[in-house]
Amino acid sequence: MQRLYTHPACLLHDPGPGHAEQPARLRAVLQALDHDRYAALDRVEAPQATREQLLRVHGAAHVDRILACTAHEGRQWLDADTAMSPGSIEAALRAAGAAVAAVDAVMTSATTHAFCAVRPPGHHATRDQAMGFCLFNNIAVAAAHALDAHGLKRIAIADFDVHHGNGTQAIFEREPRVLFASSHQSPLYPDSGREDERGVGNIVNGILSPGAGSHEFRELWDSVLLPRLQAFKPQLVLVSAGFDAHRNDPLADIRLGQEDYVWITERLATLARTYAGGRLVSTLEGGYDLAALAACASAHAGTLAD
Repeated sequence: MQRLYTHPACLLHDPGPGHAEQPARLRAVLQALDHDRYAALDRVEAPQATREQLLRVHGAAHVDRILACTAHEGRQWLDADTAMSPGSIEAALRAAGAAVAAVDAVMTSATTHAFCAVRPPGHHATRDQAMGFCLFNNIAVAAAHALDAHGLKRIAIADFDVHHGNGTQAIFEREPRVLFASSHQSPLYPDSGREDERGVGNIVNGILSPGAGSHEFRELWDSVLLPRLQAFKPQLVLVSAGFDAHRNDPLADIRLGQEDYVWITERLATLARTYAGGRLVSTLEGGYDLAALAACASAHAGTLAD
């Protein structure tokens, strides 16, 4: 059983012409999922995250700063890469709210797996800063909700986006109840995620060199990241599902194919079945070649549904 969380408002966040994180990304994913293979998906409109939910991982000043941008017409730049438009606030609240609602659904057995097809992405947003196209840290908001509202003691976050989830790591690096495991290209934005960054023993970073492909990716997960996740025995598996390590992606230099995303999804679903009663929530992060993104995201969702 699988749910798909999304909302039309997530299409209204518009960083501007030529920006890599464009509404067409989500539109491509949703069109790919509008197929007979995915007819059994339980499609749910994402609610808006509450202020209380956001404040579990973000400072009040950051939340206020983002919400205050609703008063501005046109477009406002928060840094060189991250912009807000009039539709951005609701999109960001729906993106974070989708992850929270998905956690509630898997924790109450309303569904086993959930995929949040939302934007803007989240894993670069730190406690106090929007960056890297991200306003609120969706996966971190979901993890904190699982800790506080559901009383979990062991939550795993697996991040296979090609860029390091620096915001997620920074938010949880002193929280032993959350294990963060990431594969990412280095050197590459945001220039973090070294293997010696270990938090309180709960951070596991795996480096992929430019030009790495399927063999290197699978070996890294099989030999380093998955064993650590298995040893942690998570009660819930959360996934930052970025598809920008695909060979056609314009923002990185890793050479994965659609089959590699099927492979890692199968491995993470097995982890969830073994230790977490199958409970797995994934949320869309990067992926900037539209055709590759649509194919890989739909393969990910389809693998979970299967």
